[in-house]
Amino acid sequence: MNIRKELWFGLSFMALLVVAAATMLLSVETITNGHLGLLMLSLVVVAIMLGFPTAFTLMGMGMIFTWFAYERNTTHTLDLMVQAAYKTMANDVLIAIPLFVFMGYLVERANLIETLFKSLHLAMARLPGALAVATLVTCTIFATATGIVGAVVTLMGLLALPAMLRAGYSIPLAAGSITAGGCLGILIPPSVLLIVYGATAGVSVVQLYAGAFFPGLMLASLYVVYVIIVAKLKPAWAPPLSAADRLVTLPPLTQRLTTDSSEHALARLMGALKGKRNVDVPMSHLLRQLGIVLVPAVLFALLAFTSYEAVTTVSAPEEYAIEEIGAARSSIGEAASSGGLAEPPSDSGGLQEPPSSGTGLAEPPSSGGLQEPPSSGGVQEPPGSGGAQAPQAAGAVQEPPGAAAARSSAEPGAEGRQAATTRDAPTWWWVCFAVFGLITTLFYLFLSFARLEIFKMLLASFFPLMLLILAVLGSIVLGLATPTEAAAMGALGGFLLAAAYRRLTMDVLKESVFLTAKTSAMVCWLFVGSAIFSAAFALLGGQALVEEWVLSMNLTKVQFLLLSQVIIFILGWPLEWTEIIVIFMPIFIPLLDNFGVDPLFFGLLVALNLQTAFLSPPVAMAAFYLKGVSPPHVTLNQIFLGMLPFMGIQVLAIFLLYMWPQIGLWLPQLLYK
Repeated sequence: MNIRKELWFGLSFMALLVVAAATMLLSVETITNGHLGLLMLSLVVVAIMLGFPTAFTLMGMGMIFTWFAYERNTTHTLDLMVQAAYKTMANDVLIAIPLFVFMGYLVERANLIETLFKSLHLAMARLPGALAVATLVTCTIFATATGIVGAVVTLMGLLALPAMLRAGYSIPLAAGSITAGGCLGILIPPSVLLIVYGATAGVSVVQLYAGAFFPGLMLASLYVVYVIIVAKLKPAWAPPLSAADRLVTLPPLTQRLTTDSSEHALARLMGALKGKRNVDVPMSHLLRQLGIVLVPAVLFALLAFTSYEAVTTVSAPEEYAIEEIGAARSSIGEAASSGGLAEPPSDSGGLQEPPSSGTGLAEPPSSGGLQEPPSSGGVQEPPGSGGAQAPQAAGAVQEPPGAAAARSSAEPGAEGRQAATTRDAPTWWWVCFAVFGLITTLFYLFLSFARLEIFKMLLASFFPLMLLILAVLGSIVLGLATPTEAAAMGALGGFLLAAAYRRLTMDVLKESVFLTAKTSAMVCWLFVGSAIFSAAFALLGGQALVEEWVLSMNLTKVQFLLLSQVIIFILGWPLEWTEIIVIFMPIFIPLLDNFGVDPLFFGLLVALNLQTAFLSPPVAMAAFYLKGVSPPHVTLNQIFLGMLPFMGIQVLAIFLLYMWPQIGLWLPQLLYK
């Protein structure tokens, strides 16, 4: 019955497209090449929905309609295909795709997700809907490390879904949490979607990564808030964990110190170092436990010190160096002169150098003598002189009052340059480290032996992944490496991570390489098909016809963005994100300049919107991934029902990003202004 409904939906959608295309062709007086381009676009969508391979459908349709556009000239048609394919394959940005995919498969094979999920759900045991919240957080972290939606949804379906069903969770809520969390991999960097969009739209992938970071975290946070609210309002849908599920077993050596897992760990470990309290516990075990306990404090101190130095140290302004160069040139010119220091002449005469035989320059008497020249016509100091000083003579040379202050303000001395190399720490730094300091303090105040064991589990699963993610993303965002270079380092990091957890076998390596080659070939063939299709569409004049039609509607910027996002949202129901990016983005991108839309901001809206491509039936791939590993009593309709609230949250996230664009644009503007 479900298949029959989906079949009817697909056939109805295809019939609607065919009827719309036929109506368009019949309603115009003359059928131009532009109308043929729109017909080609409709036929491509219908063919993809019928199950034809996307890449080869794009290439086939593009070649057929290019042949008609060139008036059946086969040579020109083949030339266009070769040029489009070569241009795509020569794109250096695409090298990052297989490297990131290889990193993701290696991290997946390291099997960190089981320990990560267990440690997170124990750490969040007191939150409403703890298992669903832990599922979303685990999906977010793992999706960031892998970026492979199918792998994350499948693994979490095997791990988290049985645990939530055993705990009495609602099937739609459990399924929605897994599918929505797993789809975050196409948004949060390093994302293949952003690489594909950047290569298609000509936008910097580095800026896309920086811009997508906070919208991705915002969407994940909205998911978590929704689950907590539902668990609070409907406890039957997400029951709290039982005492047995929250139980943390202490290691045997720790049990010799205490049998109460709620006892404060730091105080007990410090006390065990003295006297006979540790007679049954080796000193090495105590020191190892204390070393683990002190890790947050040491990390906080190191991070605070290094970041403080970074935000308060600035390089000397360039004008100092320019002035010093000017002063040096002035000195060279003076050395080449007759040897005397002479002021340049002014309009009313000049101040001459005193004779060397004199007794020095004496302070003029208060009454009579040399008067202070008027400010309007007096002796002016030449620019770049740096303040000429009177030569030292045998007699006492007295400096006029205020000369030192004037000289220090006129020439940048050593003190000025030293002061310019430091500045006060910005407010955001103090706020961030006040929050970090509060978290560290609370960690030590409530550190029981049970929480210490949870922290050790996080150290073994959470922190290695975070270190890998921060190393890859940090090097990209801070400009230390290109996306391709960072992807190569990430692949090496995934290789070392799998080796460290003793999961790196020849079978794992072969499977990872095979899946990477398969995924990369699919993406690259999609790009080739997209290039040929876009060239044919532009050759037929379809792009010009679409642009003329959109501009004739006299839309405002808001109306254009609303129309484009609604179209993408609707296309997400029958098509996948790859097809939407490679087919429809080349149509939307040329229109952005007409409405003053930043391609970077548009790309962030599209990335948020394309979450629906994995969550919207009937072609919701995440649902089929989860159904494939679910118990038999979990139906596809229940999974679809659980997806709908999360689709609504995605629409809310798009609205928030549009209302406050700085959510996505602040970090790129801060780093690359």
